[in-house]
Amino acid sequence: MARETLYLVQAFKSGKGTRLTADTPVRCRSLEVARKRAEDLVAVRAGVVAFSTSGDAELGDYDDEPTIIFKAGRLPAAFEEA
Repeated sequence: MARETLYLVQAFKSGKGTRLTADTPVRCRSLEVARKRAEDLVAVRAGVVAFSTSGDAELGDYDDEPTIIFKAGRLPAAFEEA
């Protein structure tokens, strides 16, 4: 199978203290849709990040580092450094 690019939006809710709780990631059909969905979630979530990753689903081989499309708010350290 050929490599494909996935566009994902991951939102986070405030948890107890400074903790963040991840929502279920949402798969989007394009970069533009992922950015728009992330922008729409900024007002209702503690943090949100949209990113893409490329890989071969059949082999389970994906990029080590996602490409950040959009990020805002409080995020886990893994996304803050990107």
